[in-house]
Amino acid sequence: MTTPFHHEPGTAPGPVPPPECPAHGLAPGGLRRYYGPEAENDPAGLYDKLRAEHGPVAPVLLHGDVPAWLVLGHSENLHLTRTPSQFSRDSRRWRALQDGSVAPDHPLAPIFTWQPVCVFADGANHERLRGAVTDSMARIDTRGVRRHVNRFSNRLVNDFCLKGTADVVSQFAEHLPMMVMCAIFGMPEEYDDRLVQAARDMTRGTETAVASNAHVVSALSRLVQRRRADPAPDFASWLLEHPASLTDVEVTEHLRLILIAAYESTANLIANVLRMVLTDPRFRARLSGGHMTVPEAVEQTLWDEPPFTAVFGRWAVGDTELGGQQIKAGDALLVGIAAANTDPHVRPDLSANMEGNRAHLAFSGGPHECPGQDIGRAIADVGVDALLMRLPDMELGVEESELRWIGNIMSRHLVELPVKFAPGPQQEIDADPLTLMSRPPRPRSDWEVSSPAPSTSAPAHGTSVPPPAHAPGTSPREPGAPDGAPAIPAQRRAGAPARLWQAVSRWWSGY
Repeated sequence: MTTPFHHEPGTAPGPVPPPECPAHGLAPGGLRRYYGPEAENDPAGLYDKLRAEHGPVAPVLLHGDVPAWLVLGHSENLHLTRTPSQFSRDSRRWRALQDGSVAPDHPLAPIFTWQPVCVFADGANHERLRGAVTDSMARIDTRGVRRHVNRFSNRLVNDFCLKGTADVVSQFAEHLPMMVMCAIFGMPEEYDDRLVQAARDMTRGTETAVASNAHVVSALSRLVQRRRADPAPDFASWLLEHPASLTDVEVTEHLRLILIAAYESTANLIANVLRMVLTDPRFRARLSGGHMTVPEAVEQTLWDEPPFTAVFGRWAVGDTELGGQQIKAGDALLVGIAAANTDPHVRPDLSANMEGNRAHLAFSGGPHECPGQDIGRAIADVGVDALLMRLPDMELGVEESELRWIGNIMSRHLVELPVKFAPGPQQEIDADPLTLMSRPPRPRSDWEVSSPAPSTSAPAHGTSVPPPAHAPGTSPREPGAPDGAPAIPAQRRAGAPARLWQAVSRWWSGY
């Protein structure tokens, strides 16, 4: 069986050209590097070249010219993520690790080093660990999260609304997700600029990535120690008390995994949505004109600018074939999220409207699909909406051509997004302690097997549960109304004040 890789495990890679060299994207033998200027500055162009040269699965080189496969095709990525029997998440299978070609201090070590977490597990162990995560996430009150997002968003906007200018990446998008996740975890006191910087740095493959990872792990270890001794209604405590009986190390590593994944993806998503609003007149017109909601704008962005461009990785269990390429046992593969979202077989017209279509791979797929994607969507939806409501006249403060990105094998994010706007007043923020974000216990009648089904003609008082306000075919109930009060009608009367519906919308968003 042949391989296109010229740097077989155990052999030293060739010299790496300096960044300014025109050939920096090509290694000896013609393989393309999935790092460096070409990959960072024009990833879409790189995908096109790789497709033309190799088809839906292409050989690439990672940092240090370590060989791997980048999966470009949409259907090939679905097969990769949905077939753990062929493509494992256990990085210890990587042949380059087994023979020492990849050192423990490799810049990507924080990403691929095996840890006792669900993303590196398969089979029964994956089910045990993943079950603890999903069960704990199910205890999060989504409305409570949205209230926190709105409060934190307005707190951040207060810091720059009087100035008339801001960088909404460094002053908003990079801070909001960390503030929310620290509150969900039960560690709001740990939130600071250092934690934000460490979370950003540890996935970039930099020389300081290992130190940044150590800083994050240290903060989370302190949290686990506190919650082991003094449980509270927060995510860390729920993981610790779950019947899966996770060890302190397992809990710490899962908190690290969720924190970094949620932070990096949501910070990038917020920045990408705002960039599209500020640079695409048609996008903004449809949004401000009511033809597109903020959640729809977020979903379109997940197609066009997914927060994670690729996920590393999968490792071949045995010799196999994928996309016409011969994959050897122990080979590393990357889930090509951004490339799959632009697969010509799926999107022959990249300008086509994709609103309402969730077939994108922004959150990966298969048994390892992101379990916290709805929390990320909520942070982006409410955060972007709050910012645009406070600063409706916000405009890009520089030429679009001046915007710069930093990329790595996993993501590509804006360095800055300068904006200008008419200075506005600060908004008073509720100074009360943070409310709990855990779901209240459901009444026994909600789950007891022997409970009779409530009558549709005359439900018993206290036993019927009104459908959620967002359910299809239902109408929101007026805030503060008793259980028996009628719902607001789906079609308002001709003379009904429009502001009532604005108030209902603001209430539901957590304002």
